[in-house]
Amino acid sequence: MAGLKWIVSQLAVGLILGSTVAALATPTPQIADTSDDAALFLSELIHNATEIEADLAGPEKGLLGCSQSQSLVVDLGYAKYQGAADSASGVNSWKGIRYAAAPTGSLRWKAPRLPASQGEAPITPATTTGPICPQAYPSVPGVPFIPGNEDCLFLNVYAPADAQGLPVLVWIHGGGYGLGDASQDMTEIINANNKGFIVVAIQYRLGAFGFLASSEVKKRGVVNAGILDQAFALAWVKQFICQFGGNPLSVTISGESAGASSVMYHGTAADGQLGTLLFDKSIAASPYLPFQYGYHDAFPTSKYYAFSQAAGCPSSGDVFACLVSKDSDTLQQANFAVTQQATYGYWAFWPVTDKVYITDRASLQLSSKRVNGRKLLVGHNANEGPLFVPPTIQTESDLVGWLQLEFPNLSPAQISSILAANPNSAATSSGPLFETDGLSAGYANAVNVSQDANGQQQRGNNIYAEATFVCPSYWMAAAYSKGPNTAYHYQYSVPFAWHGADVAAYFGPAGANLGADFALAFRRVWGNFVTTGNPSISNAVANGAGAVNANAANAASAWPAWSEAQPKLVNLNQTGGTPYEFVTQWGVPVTHFAQPGLKNAISVANANTWEGGRGDRCAFYKSLAPSIPA
Repeated sequence: MAGLKWIVSQLAVGLILGSTVAALATPTPQIADTSDDAALFLSELIHNATEIEADLAGPEKGLLGCSQSQSLVVDLGYAKYQGAADSASGVNSWKGIRYAAAPTGSLRWKAPRLPASQGEAPITPATTTGPICPQAYPSVPGVPFIPGNEDCLFLNVYAPADAQGLPVLVWIHGGGYGLGDASQDMTEIINANNKGFIVVAIQYRLGAFGFLASSEVKKRGVVNAGILDQAFALAWVKQFICQFGGNPLSVTISGESAGASSVMYHGTAADGQLGTLLFDKSIAASPYLPFQYGYHDAFPTSKYYAFSQAAGCPSSGDVFACLVSKDSDTLQQANFAVTQQATYGYWAFWPVTDKVYITDRASLQLSSKRVNGRKLLVGHNANEGPLFVPPTIQTESDLVGWLQLEFPNLSPAQISSILAANPNSAATSSGPLFETDGLSAGYANAVNVSQDANGQQQRGNNIYAEATFVCPSYWMAAAYSKGPNTAYHYQYSVPFAWHGADVAAYFGPAGANLGADFALAFRRVWGNFVTTGNPSISNAVANGAGAVNANAANAASAWPAWSEAQPKLVNLNQTGGTPYEFVTQWGVPVTHFAQPGLKNAISVANANTWEGGRGDRCAFYKSLAPSIPA
């Protein structure tokens, strides 16, 4: 404990911990306060990870010891797990590995910690994914309640047989910080990349269990518990991945939607002064940026008391002890109830500025390029919005009414400025509906039309898409475009590219609308970035085996790094194929294309002029970010 207090005192005066951790800029009183659970957690995490890195970097060490045992047994000190070999795929797996103690009872809303050590731990077969965390769908009519288990801090590891010192990809699932799990199988992306890396998929506390916030939660426990779970899992990877054949000094963190948002928050953690301590590369697919309030602001505080009341505790005053005492089912029902009271398409709980791990608004910190890691691959989908926008917007009056709910902190003048930045006078109609090519500066761009909608409905869809997913991807790319850092950007455009449709392309199983050539190309984009830090793929893979000239020059074989002066994105698409109707989960029929005839269509484009001037609109949303706040 004395050593830990010394670490906190050094954080307070901004000294350096080890050779890889820069001084924390302008530490806040919360960080210096040894009674702050999050500050103690961060201090200990930095200290332990720095010691592990120093030990691994020693001249007598190297990665020769980073290999699997023949028995596939890993000894974590607190537990032993035996993996399962799959001779057909050549990929071994360890599922349901506990990485932290059960966050139940008195450990609710506390920082994660390792389980208690066992003297001679029994060997547990690691063949089943751990229980899912308590879940809640976003606020959409008719969604069901899904029970989970608070004891859910488990992860899964997928590694090629006989792996030794391979790079590591860590996957953080999406789901709006309220939904999702680590059940995604990682075999296909590993095999598509010649078994060149290991994948770790993690679970973390969700909803009110992971993101309850208020001054009382901060004082009695931690806010952002789910983000701290993720950070703890990254430290776990650093400490134990050697036993699976992984290289703890070559770690890429990745995620989609809220998982990509989590990547963003780890990229800005501790004011961006962690360097490469926990990871050196990041992949963010459709980074989700909801409102980012301070932990004590009125909005998260109101959700705290609404949750308390729904759980049968007081609706004001000291309620923390009451919540800790409640049974899990009561709290899960309260989590679901409060979430369903949110604005359409939203959840009720997500990360807040805690002044320890998340030190500032994301848009502000990204603008100042205070980031961790060195390389970033970031992308978004062509049609991110319709899943989250009520499908009832017919007129501009409807649109304004929704915008006032969607952005409750904006003034009428600011709402009007959003309309001016997205000019579209047409009413929503039954047609025509079609895919845009991204290049048109006239009517046919994402502000006006897609396969899902046109007129005011599409205007709303695109406003949500850009403000919440697309523009944050631009801001992240810009944040890594300075000095030793490098960023690469893409858009996933295979029809119909709604939010989340890309996951099947890089992880599988691929749907009928994804040709084998395209799936291989996209998986190699991710894989090459994990193994080399550059997403460029060969001409033959980018063009696909079905191309007339597979070796013709392709934009993806010399992927341009993002430059703020000349930002470029790589558009990942297909052409040709046989059309068929697909009905989205919100009930709109769209056209997909299947074999025969699918061919890769990968090209490079100016990210600023894309979709009728997206760069200007993203600059506009950044100007609104202090008011949103984001």
